[in-house]
Amino acid sequence: MPASKRGSNIYSRMGIPTVINAQSWVTALGGSLMRPEVFAAMEEAGKYFIEIEKLHDAAGEVVAKAVGTEAGFVCAGAAAGNLLMAAAVMTGTDEAKIERLPDTTGMKNEILIFKAQRNYYDKTFEVSGATLIDVGMPGGAHQYHLEAAFTEKTSAVAYIVAPMLKQPLSLFEVVEIAHSRGVPVIVDASAQVPPIQNLTRYTAEGADMVTFSGGKGICGPQNSGLLAGKRDLIKAARMNYQYPGPSRAGIARAAKVSKETLVGLMTAIELLLKTDHEAVWGAWRAKADHIAGRLKGMPGTRVVVEEDENRQGPQPVIYFEKSWKGLSPADVRKRLREGDPPIWVGGGGYGDEINMAMVNVQDGEERVIADRLLELLRSNKS
Repeated sequence: MPASKRGSNIYSRMGIPTVINAQSWVTALGGSLMRPEVFAAMEEAGKYFIEIEKLHDAAGEVVAKAVGTEAGFVCAGAAAGNLLMAAAVMTGTDEAKIERLPDTTGMKNEILIFKAQRNYYDKTFEVSGATLIDVGMPGGAHQYHLEAAFTEKTSAVAYIVAPMLKQPLSLFEVVEIAHSRGVPVIVDASAQVPPIQNLTRYTAEGADMVTFSGGKGICGPQNSGLLAGKRDLIKAARMNYQYPGPSRAGIARAAKVSKETLVGLMTAIELLLKTDHEAVWGAWRAKADHIAGRLKGMPGTRVVVEEDENRQGPQPVIYFEKSWKGLSPADVRKRLREGDPPIWVGGGGYGDEINMAMVNVQDGEERVIADRLLELLRSNKS
């Protein structure tokens, strides 16, 4: 549907076109869409003054119960979660160390991370003052690589779980090795919900702390995140966030969240736990099947619906064979973005395929996507 026929909204009045989001819960497109109940709760929360620490206590209980951990905390996105986890493992609840960050002189300030798991967001660990120490090789690692990497300065092992990111060792193996040396394991699982089982998976496998984005599959405020884990480490993280030092605030003060965000995420979590996830997944699959069905049979392409752990829900995927003579995948993506309405799709993963996440595709938009792709795939390179 052309943007001119999609109705007036706050963005169109600003001259900013709304897009069809088949790329996923990416921050660049606004994350996810919150439910009406979340908006209503945030609006109500904004009408009163309260003690923020008491609200944090209540929110932490909601997080801990959902993740199945001793304690929880709401922070400003998974990036803030990484910062807080790194700070917590270095300082513990030592107020002198907390006030000194990001100066980590004399502290156990090294965090081990698999070289194969280095990523665009790992600087968020370093903001705390921690130093990331690579383990293994870009293609993977063996158990002995990790075992040899520990020193007297090691404060934690960071384990990253994300689509298309390698896991050289299982989390179970990493936990066993780290815990045998008295070292905690912290997990960045920002975009790993759904499936909802992942909320409890990583700490059940032994991780000491885990962080998730609140603004992706949980459908809370985009600037929210969950941090959950061992009580002492969550206490340390919270002190690094709120610590009212005599001269300076904690290292994560810039990542504070509002009372509206706290209430919004609590509401989103409660709704998530009540959701019929099989029905939601089925609706995504129906949209994926529609697109794949419309595109199948195009010479030079292979179109499939994939649901593996590297895809966020069922996704129609277009693979381009050597015999393909049409527009390049890059040109297809570019023309989709430049159309009316703009359509954003995924950038592949295994290669230069085109993948489409259904998680943010609204009802009826799957037909628009299929129509536009058919038009482009049938066109000449010119």
